[in-house]
Amino acid sequence: MKKMTHLPESELEIMQIIWAEPAPVSRMTIEQALEKIHPLAPTTILTLLTRLCEKGFLSLEKEGRTNLYRPLIKQKDYLASESRSFLDRMFGGSVAGFATALCDSGIDKEDLEELRKMLEKEVF
Repeated sequence: MKKMTHLPESELEIMQIIWAEPAPVSRMTIEQALEKIHPLAPTTILTLLTRLCEKGFLSLEKEGRTNLYRPLIKQKDYLASESRSFLDRMFGGSVAGFATALCDSGIDKEDLEELRKMLEKEVF
């Protein structure tokens, strides 16, 4: 898997909004969703959207005076890349090391059972 650019929190929030909406997503839809999280100035939002386009995460379409954005990176692919990066940085790429830390963190039996079922489903 090709390593993707790590997104800062503010850009990730915008991507999460875009991934949650049917494409294309208008700037106004993004602004309204961000108001619920934490309001940002429209110029700041536009700057973040421009950066995401430059990084290859979004494409921009103009429809009259409206800017519409489409994700170029799937949420699943970004999460996989971030997960691998986290695993490499924190545990030297060791899934066993991660699992040990997870168990030591006090994870409850229901979560462990859910994880076990997911692993069996993916492996077999």
